Amino acid sequence: MSTLPVVLLLSGSLRTGSSNEAVLRTARAVAPSQVRTVMYDGWAALPHFNPDDDTDPLPAPVAELRAAIDEAAAVLICTPEYAGTLPGAFKNLLDWTVGGTEICDKPVAWVNAAAPGRGQGAEETLRTVLGYTGANIVESACAKIPVDRRMVDADGVITDEEVREQLGKVLGLLAQVHGRAASLDQA
Repeated sequence: MSTLPVVLLLSGSLRTGSSNEAVLRTARAVAPSQVRTVMYDGWAALPHFNPDDDTDPLPAPVAELRAAIDEAAAVLICTPEYAGTLPGAFKNLLDWTVGGTEICDKPVAWVNAAAPGRGQGAEETLRTVLGYTGANIVESACAKIPVDRRMVDADGVITDEEVREQLGKVLGLLAQVHGRAASLDQA
């Protein structure tokens, strides 16, 4: 069993082979040696959020989501923007985190992979929702890294070296914040 801190990767796109998924696949490929990445892929099975169901016992997919967040040292999100905000299914995932405490104080960042001038609505909504959850938004790790589909190889990984380097830095910054928080917890 690895003792490396885990960065949970959350894609906001259900579309197979999306640019957002490519960003996170690439993040896995370039992760610094001081972190381990885990791609969360169970969110399509989440039920529609209903506060009446946000009680014990939680629906199994919700319990699995919260456990994955709880076990992670940090969270990295990459989501598209639809109609000026987050995709509904991804907002549903985030809604299920509001009633729990798993993401509270956890370092969280996002990558905006949209073309220049796009994606700000998704970023604003992320900032709002994550604020309600008490997540520790790591501003220095939040990045705009536009992804052109021509940068993505047949395996769904970005080949552009500059993008790969930027993603490595994002993960490194999340690991640093986690490391500082862990040091304070031990003091």
